[in-house]
Amino acid sequence: MRQTCCPEITPEGVYMKPVFKNRPDTPMERHVVLVAPEVPWNTGNIGRTCLGAGAFLHLIKPLGFSLESRDLKRAGLDYWQKLKFWVWNDFNSFQKEMAPQTDEVALFSKNGSKPFWSMPTPDRLFLIFGSETQGLPEPIISRYRHATYHIPITRKIRCLNLSTTVGIAVYESLRFSYRP
Repeated sequence: MRQTCCPEITPEGVYMKPVFKNRPDTPMERHVVLVAPEVPWNTGNIGRTCLGAGAFLHLIKPLGFSLESRDLKRAGLDYWQKLKFWVWNDFNSFQKEMAPQTDEVALFSKNGSKPFWSMPTPDRLFLIFGSETQGLPEPIISRYRHATYHIPITRKIRCLNLSTTVGIAVYESLRFSYRP
């Protein structure tokens, strides 16, 4: 079951699509999906990034923290209450309700088959990330194997921080849509 946590719901129960001020003819809908996030301050930072980019945030249980966590709220500062987000009991519930199309999905993994700059940029896009220590579950990767992306890094580190990865992916997905 989906829980809505967003105070900005319209009377009809539909969220407004974010629109860039300089391109009102191009509504973009970006969804950041965190599967079993573990670290509250990463999720707080990601929430703040989503708000700044006009993206929706989906948290797939289990969560490694409480939504009332002081660390979560501190990382999101005073923006957390403005964020459009949902909490889902499992990935199947999310998938059934949101019904992302094949070309509307981009999974991020350090072992993704394509570099992030080659991801699609449809009007509606779901950027899906795994937990900080486990990554994405194999059944999700198998289902969307055609849509796995990575952010290239040197061999000096194992991986990027999750909130850094999300920020790179979100803004790259919007890059070709925004024109000053």
